[in-house]
Amino acid sequence: MKQIRLALAQINPTVGDFEGNVRLIIEQITESKILGVDIIVFPELAITGYPPEDLLLKSSFIKANLKALSRVIDSTCDITAVVGFVDSQPEGIYNAAALVQSGKMVGVYHKTHLPNYGVFDEQRYFIQGNSCPVFQIAGVNIGINICEDIWKDNGPCTVQSKAGAEIILNISASPFHHGKHLVRERMLCARAVENATIVAFCNMVGGQDELVFDGSSEIFDSHGNLIARAKQFESELLIADLVIHDDTNRKNITSKKPLENGVEPEYTSSSRCQVMYPAVKNPIGSLMETNAEIYQALVVGTRDYIQKNGFEGVIIGLSGGIDSSIVATVAVDALGAEKVNGLIMPSRFSSTKSALYAEQLATNLRIKTFTISIEDSYQSYLDSLEGIFAGTKPDVTEENIQARIRGNFLMALSNKFGWLVLNTGNKSEVATGYTTLYGDMAGGFAVIKDVPKTMVYQLCKYRNSLAGIDLIPASVISRAPSAELRPEQKDSDSLPAYDLLDPILLAYIEEGRSVDEIIKLGNDPVVVRRVARLVDLSEYKRRQSPPGIKITPKAFGRDWRLPITNKFRDSGPL
Repeated sequence: MKQIRLALAQINPTVGDFEGNVRLIIEQITESKILGVDIIVFPELAITGYPPEDLLLKSSFIKANLKALSRVIDSTCDITAVVGFVDSQPEGIYNAAALVQSGKMVGVYHKTHLPNYGVFDEQRYFIQGNSCPVFQIAGVNIGINICEDIWKDNGPCTVQSKAGAEIILNISASPFHHGKHLVRERMLCARAVENATIVAFCNMVGGQDELVFDGSSEIFDSHGNLIARAKQFESELLIADLVIHDDTNRKNITSKKPLENGVEPEYTSSSRCQVMYPAVKNPIGSLMETNAEIYQALVVGTRDYIQKNGFEGVIIGLSGGIDSSIVATVAVDALGAEKVNGLIMPSRFSSTKSALYAEQLATNLRIKTFTISIEDSYQSYLDSLEGIFAGTKPDVTEENIQARIRGNFLMALSNKFGWLVLNTGNKSEVATGYTTLYGDMAGGFAVIKDVPKTMVYQLCKYRNSLAGIDLIPASVISRAPSAELRPEQKDSDSLPAYDLLDPILLAYIEEGRSVDEIIKLGNDPVVVRRVARLVDLSEYKRRQSPPGIKITPKAFGRDWRLPITNKFRDSGPL
């Protein structure tokens, strides 16, 4: 029987912040030394942050990454660390894991499976690794691999277990979408069982542009039992004492030469925790239910986008509707009420209740509000266009003018006070083009861009349940949604009811079903074809929308990329 103390450092790095990332890493190394840790593991590309995208094409960025790694190496006296970085070789660059100990680089692993789907574009930058070494650390045989590698059947985990690995360390930057942690957990359990090895998965946490990393780092024993789990959406140093028993199943898997594919760096013959430190109780953090994890992803994504980009605060157009209400609530939870501002912009078509509901929300959230009527500006536009528009009837043109006036007022306050405009459009609207370019699409960050309308209602009710009061007024949740750009306007005048629309969008966008397949599910053929046509024709708008937080498997911009100039129509003629 062997014992080793492992730490998974679930940190929140920022792309390109080498100084800050190194500081985070060294802080975790220092704490781990005090706690008697043998090996501390950091996420994928922890040095650079993830994803660095085209920064990887800059030689100065690669050099800065290597310089930062050298500082980390210097901090590893009396401890072993596994750190994600970019390895530069004559043939190109690799997504790599450095194995460092006592101020030396003692091994490197190159990622062998480079994902090139959805949000991933690694084949654009990296060269594929071609070996799966096993290292001996504190008397334990350990395989190291990176993110996608562990998702592959008969991949690096299999090679390493056959070469004698008793523990597999996987360093990851695995982005969040709702429900993903369950799929990931089943996969990790399967890898542990089929290879009869302990599997330790170290994930990144925090927001990076549209992506949120949910953490939830985990350790499974060789029988597939979960023995430790870090919290979701929080930085954490997860420490666990691992015991390696002689396992008949593992002996049947390993080859006769257990380290033939690896190296054997010189380490102490016994682990530090075994001889010097009391045992720790391996923690198992609980998992959030769906509404909780989606809401927390929005909070973390908003917080990190604002703070990492150095904005002073945010401004939100408050309409008295449900979308602006949930965005304002998320912003307060992310940043604090003192950094959130609301702008109320009534028009001739606004009901008196709209301003009342907006003020009531602002009072509940304790945020500052401003009121600017758009009436004078709107009338000025109409007067200026009167001659050119003579003989025409009012239509969507006049509606869009109002939305664009509101967008201009929001951007004016943004410019003057340094507040980022938070866009309030939801996925159902963005999908169908029920938006106005340069109007309600204005903004620097779209908090609920990937949240369907029906889910917005669920999140409002969830947040109220946490508060124990109607933080978001019940009247806001119950009122019929309306853009209020013409008399008695309702969203249902232009779109199917959201409880009908969202399942069609789910099938068409998330599941990739054809129009005929969606109709066969029992949906009205006319409605399905109309919805699909709206989605197809609105790509030009989506290309001009602000970035927003990914919470579904197929987010616009990251996962869904259609050509704007495109004659193919699955919807056929209406």
